[in-house]
Amino acid sequence: MTTSTSLKPPAPVPPVDPAPRRRSMEGAAGKAFRWAATGAGALILVVLAAVALFLILRAWPAMTTRASVLSDEISWFPDGKNLLQFVGPLVFGTLLSATIALVISMPVSIGISLFISHYAPRRLANSLGYVIDLLAAIPSVVYGLWGGLWLVPLLSPVWTWLSDTLGFIPLFSGPASDPPRVILTVGIVLAVMILPIITAVCREVFLQVPKLHEEAALALGATRWEMVRMSVLPFGRPGIISAAMLGLGRALGETMAVLMILSPGALYSFALLKVGQHQTIAANIALQFPEADPLGVSTLIATGLALFVITLAVNMAARAIVARRKDFSGAN
Repeated sequence: MTTSTSLKPPAPVPPVDPAPRRRSMEGAAGKAFRWAATGAGALILVVLAAVALFLILRAWPAMTTRASVLSDEISWFPDGKNLLQFVGPLVFGTLLSATIALVISMPVSIGISLFISHYAPRRLANSLGYVIDLLAAIPSVVYGLWGGLWLVPLLSPVWTWLSDTLGFIPLFSGPASDPPRVILTVGIVLAVMILPIITAVCREVFLQVPKLHEEAALALGATRWEMVRMSVLPFGRPGIISAAMLGLGRALGETMAVLMILSPGALYSFALLKVGQHQTIAANIALQFPEADPLGVSTLIATGLALFVITLAVNMAARAIVARRKDFSGAN
């Protein structure tokens, strides 16, 4: 009698599915990225709050000191005025110079951006784009030297003619100052400074316009300009607003160029061609800070706090305007 035993083959080992492990690693990476992004966003708020707290604490002695004490202890503080009356003309001069710069630079920037994005040959457009980006990197002191040494003598006969011809308009009432170290000259220099920033942002926004929108407008018989007016500009409007606010922020805080050109004053005046009428906050801080005592430094920081509030309000207004048009936005 013989017995036979049959050996069963080993059961096959099921293959290990790598998908759950990969999904687990991707989930961990996603969580790490989310926390890193949240931390970066929170860091911005912390820095902003720290700057605001520093300005308030350092400006507090000036804000709580009587006007008579400020006038007695600070040599450059005007007699008979309190802190608000001192800051008011500086705020006015800052807003006026930035507004002039924005009014001059916006049409030019939009025109250059449209030429680069929709009219210029590709090789020329690339070269112009590099030049615009290069201009944005030039330090403001270079613009100040250019404005003070070259532009001011050049504008002297122009401002005289403007005053003689359009002097009946309060903005151009004369006599025009010679040399023209006035707020209108400062506005032109600031416009040249912020023009590369606004142009670069507008150019990128115009390049993001969907080709289907442009081709649809052209297919309906629109000319090139009509296509730009009906398709490109409406799509890029929020981006244009953002670019304008970015340029306005730089114009509001510009220091050296204003300091090197403007002959300062402290008045509420719309006379753009008269000397000794205006001053900006940033330029006044740079001018008075080297010889300021502790109370004077506190007073200057109080003016800096006003500039901080203005800049914050401008950026919040820009965000609100862009958010209202986010459904059809080139900045999304």
